[in-house]
Amino acid sequence: MAGRERVTGMADRLRADARAGGGGRKRDGAARADYGGAVYGSLQAAAVVAGTATFGPFPRLGLIVLLLVTGLVLWAGHVYAHLVGALASYRDLTWGAVRRVAGHEWPIAQAAVAPAAAVAVSPLLRLDLAGTAWFALSVAVAQQIGWGTTAAVRAGASRRLVVVSAVVNLVLGLAIVVVKAELH
Repeated sequence: MAGRERVTGMADRLRADARAGGGGRKRDGAARADYGGAVYGSLQAAAVVAGTATFGPFPRLGLIVLLLVTGLVLWAGHVYAHLVGALASYRDLTWGAVRRVAGHEWPIAQAAVAPAAAVAVSPLLRLDLAGTAWFALSVAVAQQIGWGTTAAVRAGASRRLVVVSAVVNLVLGLAIVVVKAELH
């Protein structure tokens, strides 16, 4: 139900953008962070790193490109899915609405940057390819926990709920770690 409410809310915002000339800004001018997208993107980045274990050692540059391209493709897919799901017809579609959705979904792509950077600096840490993969996976899981916890704190959740959020994100991240360990 929450996903349906999100799409419905997005549809209402897109229609309001279309009526207002497609500016795509909130009335109060405040930017709203999409922590859900950052958590999702972090999970995606961790899954990419874990998935490369199936094919053996992956060259660093290849892993960096794979992380960044996968992040961008999933971001574009989310933008398109939100636009299609939010608009009853395309007659209300404006560039402002597209920019708004693209900006809202951008944290999905951004989440691939830190694990890719971890891969890029891994030679400076004298990590072999296996160590590089574990380092990048650790960065992805750590940022996932960080984004989930930040979202709970920024939402004004109780300490208990903040801890639950951190634990849930840790468990999700560890599930990917277990998959990587089993595939390797």
